Amino acid sequence: MSHRSRAIPSPLLVSAAVFSALLLAILGIAGPSAAEGLERTSDSALSKPLDPLAHTYSIVARDPATGQLGVAVQSHWFQVGAVVPWARAGVGAVATQSFVRVDYGPKGLDLMAAGTSASQALDQLLAEDPQRSVRQVAMVDHKGRVAAWTGEQCIAEAGHHRGDGYSVQANLMLADTVPEAMAKAYEKVVADSAEDFAGRLLAALEAAQGEGGDIRGRQSAALLVVRAESTGNSWEDRLVDLRVDDHAEPLVELRRLLERHRAYDEMNRGDEAMATGDLDAAVGHYTRAADMAPEIVELPFWKAVTLFDSGATEQALPIFQEVFEREERWREVLRRLPAAGLLKAEAVAVILGEEAGEGAAASEAAEGTP
Repeated sequence: MSHRSRAIPSPLLVSAAVFSALLLAILGIAGPSAAEGLERTSDSALSKPLDPLAHTYSIVARDPATGQLGVAVQSHWFQVGAVVPWARAGVGAVATQSFVRVDYGPKGLDLMAAGTSASQALDQLLAEDPQRSVRQVAMVDHKGRVAAWTGEQCIAEAGHHRGDGYSVQANLMLADTVPEAMAKAYEKVVADSAEDFAGRLLAALEAAQGEGGDIRGRQSAALLVVRAESTGNSWEDRLVDLRVDDHAEPLVELRRLLERHRAYDEMNRGDEAMATGDLDAAVGHYTRAADMAPEIVELPFWKAVTLFDSGATEQALPIFQEVFEREERWREVLRRLPAAGLLKAEAVAVILGEEAGEGAAASEAAEGTP
């Protein structure tokens, strides 16, 4: 289901001063009324800071396969990830944009956590917002129920499209085709089982940019994915939390960061497999991590340390040799591990091809090295 707003006239390519004046006019606090507003109570619009400006395109969704919840966003505005995306494991996800009222994020999640649906939560918050005509908000709850709002005074081109378990929304776009393009791209990667959930969200953003995206250009982006059910620890509930605050190509950079995130996630899975004694699974995870980020020497280094410590000496030694050939500094890192209780000095000597006494001396000397 698609919706387009009736936008205010001639909003594009205005100066910052004109844009601020336009905002004041929209919020009803410009001209003669603004002077009167100086004497209003502390509840007046003038007594509060102006809402952040985050004209943008975004997607909120619940993954039908895993139940994970996520938000992805791109904007020609600095640090969009600090304002627009909100998500809580087992509860829902929110994107609050245009002339942003941040309250829709945390308050929307609180309402959904209390048992309201996405539509009920959004309706309640809209009813409390006297400037709802300039807001654009989308919510999805843990059951995949979706709600979206595009105020009639959001800057053109503006609109949203609600689908099964997701909503895409955009304002201040170059073309009015952006929401439909995002929806088609997201549905295609879901149907094809292409990518993981985070990659699917990012694919929707890339489709928006393919239609021209934000008429002002590009600056920042963010990607947030949380678990289907909460662990009780918010830091464990965030599966992906990536931000590009200021970049000439934020989506390209966000894609790079997602690939890097996947590599380190494979390393973590390898460590988990080692903890359960599954050496074969661990080696598989470590190998995939190194293949995903071959330029990072540290990944195979820790793989080799873990393998050697578990008794897989023959597998570990060639990896160490390759690491040392690429960057000599990792020899010194290795010498410092016994003091931290990670390897025995005798093991370090074997790896480095030193006499045991030399390895121990080097390790002891490393304890005092900053």
